[in-house]
Amino acid sequence: MKKDFIFTSESVTEGHPDKLCDQISDAIVDRFLQQDPYSSIVAECAVSQSIVFIALVFSSTALIDVPHVARNVINQVGYDDEAFSGRACTALTSIKELPLAKELRFDETMLTEEEIDRITVRRNQVNAFGFACNQTPAFMPLPIWLAHKLARRLTSVRFRKQLPYLAPDGKTQVGVEYRDGRPHSIHSITIQVCQKKPLAGILPDFKLLEDDIRETVIEPSFHGEEIRPDTGTRIFIQPESPDIGCGPSMHSGLTGRKNAIDTYGEYARHSGAALSGKDPRRIDRIGAYAARYAAKNVVAAGLAEECEVQISYSIGLSHPVSIQVETFGTNTVTEARIVALLKEHFDFRPVGIMRQFKLRHLPGSIKGGFYRKLAAYGHVGRMDIGLPWEVTDKVMILKAAVPQVKIH
Repeated sequence: MKKDFIFTSESVTEGHPDKLCDQISDAIVDRFLQQDPYSSIVAECAVSQSIVFIALVFSSTALIDVPHVARNVINQVGYDDEAFSGRACTALTSIKELPLAKELRFDETMLTEEEIDRITVRRNQVNAFGFACNQTPAFMPLPIWLAHKLARRLTSVRFRKQLPYLAPDGKTQVGVEYRDGRPHSIHSITIQVCQKKPLAGILPDFKLLEDDIRETVIEPSFHGEEIRPDTGTRIFIQPESPDIGCGPSMHSGLTGRKNAIDTYGEYARHSGAALSGKDPRRIDRIGAYAARYAAKNVVAAGLAEECEVQISYSIGLSHPVSIQVETFGTNTVTEARIVALLKEHFDFRPVGIMRQFKLRHLPGSIKGGFYRKLAAYGHVGRMDIGLPWEVTDKVMILKAAVPQVKIH
């Protein structure tokens, strides 16, 4: 039974310390795969004060200057003051190189189905979740969709110097009121920004800050949206005291600490494993992409208004040990039928996912890398990047396989 409720989701800008760490980790993954598409990499980053620590385990023929990659990311994000910058920070590394695993250095695009079945990606076990709904054009829950739009806009006005006093770190939150299970109105909007240390020691007037954020961030973010703020919407801009500087000089960051922001804003389940900092052999990363791909196609095909796909993997097996579907009572065919269709038309084997999405080769074919682009503003539901797991190329197959008759 659908209910009335209020749901909130938050997003952060690319200058948030956790997101900074995600970007550094994924930039390292990109650099390895650009030189050697068959690299195996796990990169984790922590940042606090003026120290950046990077732990890296890899097997590759690539040669990477890891601190240089980290400093470039920090500079590009916009940290350039005396408290924290790519030039002045201390970069510490813990690097372990493993021998090349020849049996894993295969071109999955050239394999036959039988050869794929004989290859098992080792040490992989996870419950991967994917979700989709028809609340937005991107098939994402409305709260996280809007929170990401606001966070991206904060970064945009800073880079374009519309609000030159903003620092890279910022946070947004959107509350959506649901009635009968559908978005009805914007309950609340919260914007938390950090300001650069003023040269003259004088902070921008708070009223000016509030007006600037409303005019350049909030209003443009809702252009084209069906549901917009109204007179009942509570808007909080810098609800606490002004923050100066922020970022790593104020609070620490760590790779993989923003999984809800990376996925569905806690509107749906997600794995506890980090998505960033891992090469495409890691099923806890690519399994989440494959599950999202399946869920989105189910909703786009009209088989459900909401769909969560759970894929369970076990060590030593290439096929998932379980595929489950939850449609929250919005399905037009039985969930068992949807599961059968997923098993028939989707390849959830790790090597199959890599082959279909070309995950090893994307960093070398896209300017500026690929995985770093995912590390801020979400790994799913992106309409600003051509993500292979966001296509709905299975819709016609799914529609043709079932009668379009509601079961409720």
